[in-house]
Amino acid sequence: MAGLRRYLKWGAASVAALAIGVIALDRLFPPPIERGEQVSTVITDREGRPLRAFPVEDGRWRLAADVDTIDTDYIDALIRIEDKRFYEHPGVDPLAVFRALASAAANREITSGASTITMQTARLLEPRERTLRSKIIESFRALQLEARLSKQEILELYLTLAPYGGNLEGVRSASLAYFGRPPEALTPEEIALLIALPQSPEARRPDRKPGIAKATRNSILTRLAENGVLAATTAEDAGLEDVPATRAAFPGDAWQISDTIRQRMDKSGSFTTTLDWGLQDEAERLVRAAAISSGENVQAAALIIEIDGRAVRAAVGSAGRDRAGGWLDLTNRRRSPGSTLKPFIYGLAFDDGAAAPGTVINDLPSRFASYSPENFDRTFRGEVTIAAALQHSLNVPAVQVLDEVGAARFLSALTFAGGSPSMPSSADSDVGLAIALGGLGISMRDLGILYAALGDEGEALPLAFTPEEEEANRSAKGYPLMSPESATEILTILKGAPPPPGRMPSKLTTGARHIAFKTGTSYGFRDAWAAGVSGNYAVIVWTGYADGTPRPGVTGRQAAAPLLFDLFDAIRRTLPDETGAEKIEALPDAPSPLARFTPDNAPPQILFPPDEAEIWADSPAREFVLSARGTGPLQWYADGQPIGLDAGGAPIWQPGGPGFYRLEVVDAAGRSTVTKVRVRGPQG
Repeated sequence: MAGLRRYLKWGAASVAALAIGVIALDRLFPPPIERGEQVSTVITDREGRPLRAFPVEDGRWRLAADVDTIDTDYIDALIRIEDKRFYEHPGVDPLAVFRALASAAANREITSGASTITMQTARLLEPRERTLRSKIIESFRALQLEARLSKQEILELYLTLAPYGGNLEGVRSASLAYFGRPPEALTPEEIALLIALPQSPEARRPDRKPGIAKATRNSILTRLAENGVLAATTAEDAGLEDVPATRAAFPGDAWQISDTIRQRMDKSGSFTTTLDWGLQDEAERLVRAAAISSGENVQAAALIIEIDGRAVRAAVGSAGRDRAGGWLDLTNRRRSPGSTLKPFIYGLAFDDGAAAPGTVINDLPSRFASYSPENFDRTFRGEVTIAAALQHSLNVPAVQVLDEVGAARFLSALTFAGGSPSMPSSADSDVGLAIALGGLGISMRDLGILYAALGDEGEALPLAFTPEEEEANRSAKGYPLMSPESATEILTILKGAPPPPGRMPSKLTTGARHIAFKTGTSYGFRDAWAAGVSGNYAVIVWTGYADGTPRPGVTGRQAAAPLLFDLFDAIRRTLPDETGAEKIEALPDAPSPLARFTPDNAPPQILFPPDEAEIWADSPAREFVLSARGTGPLQWYADGQPIGLDAGGAPIWQPGGPGFYRLEVVDAAGRSTVTKVRVRGPQG
């Protein structure tokens, strides 16, 4: 009896020691499950449709498997063929081991394996040579996996790591490559091929060895029929089908923006964006066509933003990677915006009570210290309303209004709204007024924030690229860039702008949605822009050379506005706007205090002679009465020499003869305006 007790104690101690040893080994050498977490990043649209996938190390496509989205017939067939007792054993199947040993003893060679799906998963996590020692380690790893993961998690790990030939890993990768779609609904022959490939992926690749692939696939079909998974006739019919002869390309839409979103994520996997696959596809096609029609290596980019929530529904970073600069995401590069910021200058002036749409302003030669802006066509139109000045993108009125609003304040408003403008490092207070005409840097995304604010009663919010950001914007309070009333007035003005060539004015088209849009052309014709709002969408378009090379004579109206209108057409085809056609409200008359734009700090305006005019002196003694509008007494100078007044106080100038003269008028505060004229006469 004493000996039996000693034996039992020794046995218990041995079992305890063994258990402690196993636990210690498990803690010291945990299974490398993290390898299964290193999967390809997949960027999807808002409905989960793949847009772009990114390979893992060595260019391998390893897409994470989700059992809940995989065809259940495939899962059932896989388990029936590979591991019938998968849901019953603890990782190692003793019955399969005994069966394999008995078969080996009877046949004097290995005729069947005993590897479970869990053991195969362990081997995929730690590839080793096929030896007895490796099999023992795999068995131990299988027990570890079963202790840590559920059966579904083990199955997903296997279906993520299993090889399918070449650089394909995981059933989702294989299904996309060989069948061109996810493994959500598979045919019998597809199921059989996906079961056959992992056991010998290179020897059975259908795109390289179709004969072997078809034979092994049909062998699996026969086994499925024998196991009652398929009807014999179904298996026979499936065996007649050819195997895929080629591999489909992995999704590569929304190339640049997908890369941007991937870099924002702190792990790999599948990430849903706010993009819409159908609209993205249309936008990429239209942007590429517009760039190609514009010339060799011309680039283009576009953003489509749903104003409610600021969801980016399409983002085209370039017209193609086969064109110079095409690998860049041009939606996020700062460029000179040309005249596209003018609506916001006037919006702030409306808020300040300094002007209204019907306010009359002078479009005449003006000088602001050392800055003398000119209109694009180098002509001046005299008295115009603010609305007309904006619709026709006149430069001098915009600079006058910016001078009243304040360049520093305007820049601050853009920054607080999220526009992130950048100024040249050499900019001073005078150059600051040039921002009215694009003298700063701003990206398409920043411009998208501003124009989406116009469509949302002046409230600026950041752009949303994920559903979470979109939902956060719906409940967030944005920055009030301008009042709702001013935003509405600006949109109404922009809806009246002349449409691009070949487009019928929307007011003449039944049921059409009006587009409030503004074009812009940067200095030197380096950038052509168009930005617009219609219904619940804002669209930004840029076109030019990626390196900033000028395109002489190419304007935003010519190169960008037609694409803008095409993209709005695509929105209506792809994402119908339920708001329908709207009526353009007439702009109210300017209240009497705002009938004319007369800022306190405005320089005097020369009425006669206009800048670069030619005047006729019919005799050497010919005198001219000069005329200007300004604050307080005005002093005139001709080539730096003061000009006297007649008895009635009018400035009388007598040129010294034919030639060129510089006339300057200065008000009491020292503000001045210059005009250059040529005097011609009988002798010159």
